[in-house]
Amino acid sequence: MTIENPRDISVAVLVVVLGLLVGIAGPAAAGADAPVPAVNAQEGIGLKGYDPVAYFISRAPTQGSERYSYVWKGITYLFASGENLQLFKADPEKYLPQYGGYCAYAISIDRIADIDPSRGAIVNGKLYLNNNFFSQSLWSLNKSARIISGDRNWSAYPKTTQAN
Repeated sequence: MTIENPRDISVAVLVVVLGLLVGIAGPAAAGADAPVPAVNAQEGIGLKGYDPVAYFISRAPTQGSERYSYVWKGITYLFASGENLQLFKADPEKYLPQYGGYCAYAISIDRIADIDPSRGAIVNGKLYLNNNFFSQSLWSLNKSARIISGDRNWSAYPKTTQAN
């Protein structure tokens, strides 16, 4: 396929952008009125089984192991090593992702979306995760403003007391 008209390029970009937004808008269709679990977990496992400490130590998403697991506030977190497990036990709040492990960009626009553990950043000593390349890119354009908006929206977002 060749695109000869610049307007066709704009339309193609718009179609791609709208398609990517479905990753955020689709799950968020219920809006801020529908309560969500306070922590994004599947089958009681937080961070999709990734080691929260590894983001800080190795600066990379690292799959955890059931061998090194720890339950914090009803959610099981997995770690890549005993050292990371001990660091977490000493200060869990330091290592947990912001917004209960939901997409930081989605929260900044008052929506809820799942995360891709490979899409994250540490800003001012806090871990922020995003849904996909597109949401990570938009969030990264102005992290400070997105964090301010996300903090405001997350504090007002209705949450259930139990994680799913």
